[in-house]
Amino acid sequence: MADREKVQEIVRQLNIIDDTFFQKMAEDIGFCEEMISTILGQKVKVKRVVPQNSIKNLQGRSVVLDALCTLENGEDCNVEVQKADDDNHVRRVRYNTSCITANITEPGTKFEKVPDVIGIYISKFDVFKSGKTVYHIDRVIRETGEVQDNGLQEIYVNTKIDDGSDIAELMRIFKENDAYDFEKFPKVSGRKRQFKASEGGNETMCDLVENYAKQKAAEAEKKAIAAEAKASALRFFQNGASYELVRTSIISLSDEELQAIYEEAKKNK
Repeated sequence: MADREKVQEIVRQLNIIDDTFFQKMAEDIGFCEEMISTILGQKVKVKRVVPQNSIKNLQGRSVVLDALCTLENGEDCNVEVQKADDDNHVRRVRYNTSCITANITEPGTKFEKVPDVIGIYISKFDVFKSGKTVYHIDRVIRETGEVQDNGLQEIYVNTKIDDGSDIAELMRIFKENDAYDFEKFPKVSGRKRQFKASEGGNETMCDLVENYAKQKAAEAEKKAIAAEAKASALRFFQNGASYELVRTSIISLSDEELQAIYEEAKKNK
């Protein structure tokens, strides 16, 4: 099978729950409005959407957001999709929404004016393993049971549990190849079919998959080079080389990385 045919086969198996597919779907405001309105259970208008938006915390660590939407009422709603159950998902949502809050809040803003943020986390698995399609996280006073609103909404949705709701039907469209519902979800279904069935949409997805594969290959190569540099530095230190000699010989490592390797070598002597 030719390389392009292999890519086309990959595209045929992709669905909205996949990062690559979701990235293209989320470029459309209509798709985002229909998705968010269904999950929130109320009609919303999206003014702006930024797919794959990269923001940094105060220490400079970047986080890439799948779809950061600004709603007409001024709220910001971040939608993430996740297939792999290999992380602490609740802490991930906490971290991402904290970064969003810090980035959209103007310096000097009074705390009562800190913008409201909605975090929607869509997963292929049931995060809380309690047999629900959707979970809403509230801040509750332990002693009184009273819910306190601090301007943050956390909503977890999954494609695994079908409770017969509109949200579950939307999730079916997210995960199944041939699932559409043009009556309930015309924007979601129409855009999905555009990329699944139309020649132009299919070509767009093929190009995106190829670029994604090249990016991942470049990242893997970069990690391999960095790992080899760290291994070489450790060997130098273990063989008695001075810190200055190693620093001038292996310039690809930062001082912090080199210092950590130096301390590791001293411990293992």
